[in-house]
Amino acid sequence: MTEPLRLGIAGLGTVGIGVVKIIRRHAALLEARTGRPVVISAVSARDASKDRGIPLSGYAWETDPVALAVRDDVDVFVELMGGHEGAAKAATEAALSAGKDVVTANKALLAIHGQALAEQAEAAGRVIRFEAAVAGGIPVIKSLTEGLAGNEITRVMGVMNGTCNYILTQMQATEQGYNALFEECGRLGYLEADPNLDVGGIDAGHKLALLASIAFGTKPDFDSVQLEGIQRIQLEDIHAAADMGYRIKLLGVAQRSARGLEQRMSPCLVPAGSPLGQLEGGTNMVVIEGDSIEQVVLRGPGAGEGPTASAVMGDVLDLARGLRISTFGQPAETLQQAPAAQTGLPAPFYLRMGLLDKPGALAKVAAILGEAGVSIDRMRQYGHSEPVAPVLIVTHKCTRATLDAALDGLAATDVVDGTPVALRIEEV
Repeated sequence: MTEPLRLGIAGLGTVGIGVVKIIRRHAALLEARTGRPVVISAVSARDASKDRGIPLSGYAWETDPVALAVRDDVDVFVELMGGHEGAAKAATEAALSAGKDVVTANKALLAIHGQALAEQAEAAGRVIRFEAAVAGGIPVIKSLTEGLAGNEITRVMGVMNGTCNYILTQMQATEQGYNALFEECGRLGYLEADPNLDVGGIDAGHKLALLASIAFGTKPDFDSVQLEGIQRIQLEDIHAAADMGYRIKLLGVAQRSARGLEQRMSPCLVPAGSPLGQLEGGTNMVVIEGDSIEQVVLRGPGAGEGPTASAVMGDVLDLARGLRISTFGQPAETLQQAPAAQTGLPAPFYLRMGLLDKPGALAKVAAILGEAGVSIDRMRQYGHSEPVAPVLIVTHKCTRATLDAALDGLAATDVVDGTPVALRIEEV
């Protein structure tokens, strides 16, 4: 096949411009690798007059991304606008209806509407590719749908938000608190327009929902992802974790058991010497465990112009070569609606709380934990000069539901100051 593969790119932000740069810089290389030219027919963005650092006058311009999606000279609609409603959704649906394949970096769109879009694509004989939606430049979607397709996947986990990992690792490296580093991320441009998408775990939760769908053959179910952000992590948690040989990460975990499909994105303690524990800065890491490969660790840049544009182009080149795979690795009609696990598998937990300086306070805490079925593995009480004493507890394995019942009991006492911090200790 020598006809060019013609792209329509909607969204000319950081990633969209990165894609244009790759196509302009590597035109001959891309053609050599696919056997056909890859060209841009038209583009769309809100402001055509904005200086984006590279010439765009050679491409047709559409102010309406839906109009771009249905152009006759577009074979692949590249959606890089973002958002799970509005223009991104409308244009993607229009492209599929018009017989176009879709490449997108839009994790929210697929985490929320992925099943319906996958069904629409397959009914039209089209495909949706979304490598750039999860973990930036790391080829984790391709690994699950292709390289590891012969495995029964048992667990997928990872650090999939570089901003959170930057904050947590810089807390340890610089002794700055969460608030100072949050403000620094804002100045550096690391935060989404709505910062809670990052620090609240929502962005990473979208990614986890997509990985779980591919790994376990289930319909994407973002609503069942248990979300907890990093806002309550303090320097004393970072120090205490390090003293015990752990580091704190915003960790996504998806696994299926007799309890159902467990999907959670929350701060956890992981062994400091593990690959996840050694992950620094804004880098991402995904760990995949399967019955034949045991464990595969994928590490790389999780965001940015180059890495994300690279992932977009990987999908584009697969389409240019004629490689067509169902959106979530198997036909959409075969994806199951997995029951959500009401409680996760048992694990040890780290607890930090402040005890009021009252006689018998520690004994009361131990009694409440024991009555709820939470066994204490170790406990440490630090010296203090204030009326509130910091206490750290590591439990033996229990479920989060059991722990929550114990925390409710502690909240009803008159010896605990505020709400305890509870972090799962994850085996990796």
